Amino acid sequence: MVCTLKGKRKLERKNKFIFDVDGTLTPSRQAIDKKFAVWFKSFCQSNDVYLVTGSDRPKTIEQIGETIYNSCNRVYNCNGNDVWEKDINVKTNEWVLPEDAHEWLSIQLTESPFKIRTGLHFEHRPGMVNFSIVGRNANPEERKEYFRFDTLHNERNLIASTFNELFPDIKATVGGETGIDISPVGTDKAQIITDFKPEDNTYFFGDRMDEAGNDYPLAQVVNHTRAVKSWHQTKEYLEIFKESGIAE
Repeated sequence: MVCTLKGKRKLERKNKFIFDVDGTLTPSRQAIDKKFAVWFKSFCQSNDVYLVTGSDRPKTIEQIGETIYNSCNRVYNCNGNDVWEKDINVKTNEWVLPEDAHEWLSIQLTESPFKIRTGLHFEHRPGMVNFSIVGRNANPEERKEYFRFDTLHNERNLIASTFNELFPDIKATVGGETGIDISPVGTDKAQIITDFKPEDNTYFFGDRMDEAGNDYPLAQVVNHTRAVKSWHQTKEYLEIFKESGIAE
């Protein structure tokens, strides 16, 4: 697959590099490191690069910058439900969370023992909803505090697994430090694999490849995976790939 970039076409290569954003290229919900941004921009210009993230387009551009965003072959926002090639919107799925599912999640919000609430607990995005106990308006320290709580109490995994039992036509997966991504079955990150050719050699980098994580579905259908914990680890892998000739 080749991305059209305002009259220019990247040389098509067999090796395709797919990246999650939060926790993989940037700290969760934060901007990319400035030095890494320069390095990764160069990597994008020399390789076939795709991004797949639960975040919407404005948030992704806020995190990685418009230059990197437009240097990618294709960006799959909202877990592939809002697809962009540079400034061209290739596809957008629309979906509304059913009322009974919304009510059940609202009960979890009320009953959670974690007491900090910052607002925007349901963020509606193309084709999906992101649900957060602490809220999308949390500052970095509040996010870290919830993440520590969740690591200890496993709250998001429990909410997601119970939700999936109660609503079998909808899929909940854990993403980032505070959120749960919710969308119809079949519209998770794995849906993007249909855009790649059988002969493509796909490498996927993500920080939530555990079974409850939102990177897990795509990790099951690509050729190679690299589970990472930070952008530093991502860069280390890519430098090894460049040295070995897997990447340019």
